[in-house]
Amino acid sequence: MTRHLWALLAWTSLLLGIIGALLPVMPTVPFILLSAFAASRGSNRLRGWLLAHPKFGRAILDWEQNGTVSRQAKLLAIGMMSVSSVSMAIFAPRWWMAAIGIATMALVALWLWRRPEPRQ
Repeated sequence: MTRHLWALLAWTSLLLGIIGALLPVMPTVPFILLSAFAASRGSNRLRGWLLAHPKFGRAILDWEQNGTVSRQAKLLAIGMMSVSSVSMAIFAPRWWMAAIGIATMALVALWLWRRPEPRQ
């Protein structure tokens, strides 16, 4: 039963990560990392597919083995958070709603930028 719940979490997280790749207001990488983590406990087939994936595989291994994030991934994530911040500032119904979201993304961007980068 537990294995099936981990597999369900892995597939759900993967689906949310794919949706996040299409929507600028939703993250992708945390869901893909969660999917890989859950798949290691519930679906060896999905885990193997994620690790072999040309876009996600190296990033997952870098994170799991060393807690590193590539500079390209950092720049992409911070760029997408910037676009999301501008859209929140424009479209949020109340200024404080946008402020909370923008402050949260700023803190995440700072944390992300301070993560080490993988050695080449």
